[in-house]
Amino acid sequence: MNAPSKSFSSDELERYARHIVLPEIGGPGQQKLKAARVLVLGAGGLGAPVLQYLAAAGIGTLGIVDDDTVSLSNLQRQVIHETASVGQTKVESAAAAIARINPHVKVECHNLRLDAQNAQALIAAYDVVVDGSDNFATRYVLADAAAAAQRPLVSAAIGRFDGTITVLKPYETGADGLPNPSYRDLFPEAPPPGSVPTCAEAGVLGVLPGVMGSLEAMEVIKLVAGIGEPLIGRLLLYNALTARFETIRYKAAKRP
Repeated sequence: MNAPSKSFSSDELERYARHIVLPEIGGPGQQKLKAARVLVLGAGGLGAPVLQYLAAAGIGTLGIVDDDTVSLSNLQRQVIHETASVGQTKVESAAAAIARINPHVKVECHNLRLDAQNAQALIAAYDVVVDGSDNFATRYVLADAAAAAQRPLVSAAIGRFDGTITVLKPYETGADGLPNPSYRDLFPEAPPPGSVPTCAEAGVLGVLPGVMGSLEAMEVIKLVAGIGEPLIGRLLLYNALTARFETIRYKAAKRP
């Protein structure tokens, strides 16, 4: 992580007071949050709560990658945007919302589509990466690039009423001395084209990405502040209809 900033303004001290009194965070932890650069792929359903909570938490720099514009059908779940934002680019709309939440946060807008050509250079400029994409092709590109750049990746996905989340650091070894698993260890192959319906085709409960995106923001804060046990080698599954969380452990495939 970048070196922490040395001081806070009086406004920041009051803003982050509830963090600073937490022994696990304190002043040093809040300084780490302020110094951190976090890249969020997607300013949609998952990205919206990620950006909102990381901005409120005092992450110093938030990068937003999205090439889409706000539509009326987004507003049922993409809560960082508002009715007046319809037609605006999502990065601009999200940046304006972040400025309202916390003027101490710097926003870097990347109004583009992530691909294999631009991913690694973009990711290398940040400390932590968050996946809020909605398709497997982009997830593979992002995961491969994050692994190559040696950046931790917080990855989540949602269905109609269910979601999953994990943390990926395949460039490091675990406590057992074995390599941490990669995204391709978890999902060796993408589902056949057309086998996984989009949100527009299948629908999605609007609150669900809020739950999973909030969990992503939590994992980012844990990684940056160095607290708790990130979801490395663990896939957390959430079923909204039964209000049930389950955890599956997974390992790296044996490599030559």
